[in-house]
Amino acid sequence: MARKPSPKPFAPAELKALAKAVIAADRFPRLATVDQGRPRVRPVSPVRTEGFTVYVANLRSYHKTGEIAANSAVELCYLSDQHDQVRISGRAEIVTDHALLAEIWADNPLLRHYLGSIDNPQLLVYCVVPEQVRFMREWALDYHEVPLD
Repeated sequence: MARKPSPKPFAPAELKALAKAVIAADRFPRLATVDQGRPRVRPVSPVRTEGFTVYVANLRSYHKTGEIAANSAVELCYLSDQHDQVRISGRAEIVTDHALLAEIWADNPLLRHYLGSIDNPQLLVYCVVPEQVRFMREWALDYHEVPLD
């Protein structure tokens, strides 16, 4: 019979910091959307992270644009080198605040390089507003709810 992993213990007070460390270490988390009732997962490169609120740039022509328009429920999955995992479940909302978009644009040379102008009609930035954050240590198969406050 297979033995359940015995992960390195941690104190509940460490949970938020552990989750944020996993997020900071994973440059390409996976984004899950729903496409006509089927899950779709792809790596993304967040353009800004504030706590557990994550901003993801997108092009209007990408397939996930239609998926999110049809169902804004998404999940981001982050994985560390030690196999710690963070899952952020929430809603993807299109960012319309021009000042915020200008800050994100200024902070991301790749956006500027590939899109040329903040007014490029293809550019969309989604804000993933967290509704639930879960942390799992080293494939332990037990998720821990991370406080959002």
